[in-house]
Amino acid sequence: MNFDISEDAKAVANTARDFLREHSPMTAIRRVFDEEIQYDAELWKSMAELGWLGAGIPEKFGGFELGGEVLCVLAEEIGRVLAPVPFSTSVSLATSAICAHGSDAQKCDLLPKMAAGEIIGTFALAEGVGDPSPARIEAVVENGRLNGNKYPVADGSVADFVVIVAHDSAGDIGLYFCDLSASGITSTPIESVDPSRNTVSLSFENVEVEPLGDAWQGWQSVQNILDQAAVILAFEQTGGAQACLEMARDYAIERYAFGRPIGSFQAVKHKLANVYIATELARSNAYYGAWALGENSAELAQAAATAHLSACNAFQLAARENIQTHGGMGITWEADCHMYFRRAKSLGLEIGGSLFWQERLMSQLEQQATG
Repeated sequence: MNFDISEDAKAVANTARDFLREHSPMTAIRRVFDEEIQYDAELWKSMAELGWLGAGIPEKFGGFELGGEVLCVLAEEIGRVLAPVPFSTSVSLATSAICAHGSDAQKCDLLPKMAAGEIIGTFALAEGVGDPSPARIEAVVENGRLNGNKYPVADGSVADFVVIVAHDSAGDIGLYFCDLSASGITSTPIESVDPSRNTVSLSFENVEVEPLGDAWQGWQSVQNILDQAAVILAFEQTGGAQACLEMARDYAIERYAFGRPIGSFQAVKHKLANVYIATELARSNAYYGAWALGENSAELAQAAATAHLSACNAFQLAARENIQTHGGMGITWEADCHMYFRRAKSLGLEIGGSLFWQERLMSQLEQQATG
C-alpha cells in the first residue's frame, strides 16, 4: 500500500507552483483586502484554461477527469500562495456535490461551464454559529420553494449559484440547486476575519429551487461531501503551513539581534522545529486522505477527519509562530503574516470546527473497534 503522491501528480504540482509564483504574488490578495477586486478573475480564467477547474469533472461533462489526487496537489499550491480564488467552495464543495448527486441534465448544464470558469458555485450548509448537524437545519423546501437563512456562506458574493442543504416538508434532508439571480434572495455581506473569502448571509423567501438529482442518502450525502472536501482542504492548509514555515525560517536567518541571526537562538529553533513536525505530520495524514479519496476507500471518513484535524492544527500553529518569529513587525498590516493567520482561521471553520471533526474521528474509530 503506497500513500505517496504519484509522479504524474507531483509533476502537476511543480507546474502549478511555478505558475502561481509568477501569476499570484501576495499583491493579488492585497487587492482583495483593499476592496479593489472581489477575487482574481484573470487568475481564475487561467486556471480554467490550464484544466484545474475541471480536474475532478468527468470528460463526458467537459472536464479532464484527473482524479482527486490532482485536485489535492493543486489545492496545496493554491494554499501556499493564498491565491484569491473561490477554489475551495466552487471546486471542492459545489463541483463535488454536483458530480456525486446531480442528475445527468444538471451535470450536462453546469459542469462544462464550471470547468470553463464561466460560472462559480458555492455550498450553503451553516445556519449561524455551531457545527454542522441535521438538527440545526431549519431551511425548508415546500412545493419547490425555499424559505430560510444560510450564513456564513463563503464566496457567496462572487458565486452564480449555490448548492443548499435543506429539509423538505417531511423533514428529510436533501440537496438543492439555487440560481443566485433568482428573485426572493437577499445577500448581506458579513465582516469576517478573512476578507478575501467574500462571506455573506443569504436569506431566501419563497425562492424557486430544484432538487440536486434524486439519489440522496439524507445527512449521509452531506457528510460524504464534507469528507471529500476535508481532504482537499487539508492540502490547502498544509500548503499554507509550509509557506508560513518558510517565511519564518527565512526571516530568522536574515534578522540579526545581539550580533547574530535570531535563528541561532535555541528558543527560535524550537519554535520552528515544532512547526516543521506539525506540518510534516499534516502532510502525511493528507497523503493518507488523498489515497482514500482516490481509491474511494471505506476508510475515507476516518482519513478525512484525521487529515483535516492535523492540517488545521499545523496551519494555525505555523501562522501563529510565523508572526511571533517576525516579532513586532509581524503584526503590522504591511507584513504578509496576518493574511496567512486569517486564512488559517477561516479554513479551520469552513466545514465545521475541530470539535466536530474530533467527534467524527472518534465515531469512526469506535465503529472500527466494535466492527
